[in-house]
Amino acid sequence: MNRVFSMIGMATKAGKTVSGEFATEKAVKTGKAFLVIVSEEASENTKKMFRNMCSYYEVPMYTYGSKDDLGHSMGKEFRASLAITEEGFAKSIEKRLIEAERIAEVAE
Repeated sequence: MNRVFSMIGMATKAGKTVSGEFATEKAVKTGKAFLVIVSEEASENTKKMFRNMCSYYEVPMYTYGSKDDLGHSMGKEFRASLAITEEGFAKSIEKRLIEAERIAEVAE
């Protein structure tokens, strides 16, 4: 299993994630989100909305994984977006996301 998804699973078990467009947006706007992950399958509008919002509120945002993968890692149905609401989890997941991006670039 992918490290990013297993970390999301651990954060979820610890009660440190919110998911779905509305809850993710609320977490960003109230300063509770430390990291936002949007599915690669999310609509361009959704990605753009989160990109703009996260840049405004200075929250790191990544597009990663399918809706199924994100939902599955949280033990839920498919999810297009989620936020990590604890700084420690957010930092270690972001580290894994950066590594995954580097590996993807090398593979191209």
